[in-house]
Amino acid sequence: QVQLVESGGGLAQPGGSLSLSCAASGFPFSIHAMQWVRQAPGKEREWVTTINSSGAGKYYHDSVKGRFTISRDNAENMVFLQMNSLKPEDTAVYYCAYGDVRGQGTQVTVSS
Repeated sequence: QVQLVESGGGLAQPGGSLSLSCAASGFPFSIHAMQWVRQAPGKEREWVTTINSSGAGKYYHDSVKGRFTISRDNAENMVFLQMNSLKPEDTAVYYCAYGDVRGQGTQVTVSS
């Protein structure tokens, strides 16, 4: 079955960086776009970024543009999210997503 496993969350100070990883299995990873979405406490889930199947097309929510970078490794069935210049409002559970399927999520907390 489709499985997405995120890792790499944690605590960062404002202005700091974190890297998230997502290991995918159970579907033909290399032909599908992948996304990261996030959900902050008390808020609705929010799309963050999408990468197309080849990795050449990348799309970002305005709130993270210029700070976050999505990438993928089709040989290893992995998708990554590099988060720089973190802000307290980036605090959320981050999910790797494929269609309607999401992983269990990884907590990102930005606080001094």
